[in-house]
Order: sequence, then C-alpha cells, then structure tokens
Amino acid sequence: MSVGTAQQVVTFRLADDYFAADIFAVERVLRYTRPTSVPNLPDWVDGVIEYQGRVVPVIDLRRRFSIAESEVRPETGGRIIVFAVGDDWIGGVVDAVQEVMMLPEAQIAPPPPLFRGLSAEYLRGLVRREGKLFIFLEVQRLLTATEVLVLERALKDVRDGHAGGGGKGDA
Repeated sequence: MSVGTAQQVVTFRLADDYFAADIFAVERVLRYTRPTSVPNLPDWVDGVIEYQGRVVPVIDLRRRFSIAESEVRPETGGRIIVFAVGDDWIGGVVDAVQEVMMLPEAQIAPPPPLFRGLSAEYLRGLVRREGKLFIFLEVQRLLTATEVLVLERALKDVRDGHAGGGGKGDA
C-alpha cells in the first residue's frame, strides 16, 4: 500500500488479547453454533459447520494460538468468523467481535519473529490503538500447506459420507 493509506479491519477478542483481520478476508460473522465433530483432525479443529451450502472447517483460535481456555464458553456469546482463505472458507471461533475500523498503514508495526507464542508468519503486524494492542493476523497463513491437505482429505471424506464413526473425545 502507498504512504497515507489505511487498512479496514474487523477486530475481535480472544481472552484478553485483541486481534484484527483484513475486512476483505472476512466472509461473514456468525453466532456460535457447535460444529459437527470430524475424526482424525488436529485438536485445534472443532469440526465443521454448513454455511451457504458448503462444509466449512472450524478452528478454535484459542487452541490454535495457545491462548488459555476461558470459563466463558463459546455457546454463551461467542462467534464464528468465516474467513476467506484463497477459494476456501475457514471458520474461526472467537470470544467476541468488536468492531470494524480503519487502521492507518503508518500505525501497523512489523511483527517480531515471535509474539506471545505466535510465529511472525501468522502476523501482518502489531497495532497500538486506544490503549490496546491489536495483533493483525495474516489470515491467508492460518494453516500450513500440510494442514490444508489434512483438512481437505477429512472434508472430502465428510462430503463423500466416509467420515467413519466417532469424533474427538468419543470412546
């Protein structure tokens, strides 16, 4: 972007941490509904939801980013942000969606190599605004290429009806 431009973002909260995502990477914000479990997925994948006729994997962003669990359960006000990642959609469970705001490009500081356990590859930058620190996510990099392949295989099984029995936590 050129000097003096601003980035429009959606801000959201996970515990006491504030995050931002490019508004063009956000397809929709949904009320939390419990995802359907799918076997053989990483523990930070809650399962899948159906949205707009598509099967969308849902990531628990707290677990993905190693943020402590909360006493507050997503069912009591959490949201699922449906992110557009390439041609696919990925849902992310968040505690709350805050607002849409403009971030002047000059306020976006480059990310350090590691920030609160998050590798710089997940981050576009850090922004201090209104006394808060916002972690600006690089949504296109929420998943590694290997993780995308694992999800695609599992989702293909779900679509084809071969998901098998039981989900995470089933005995």
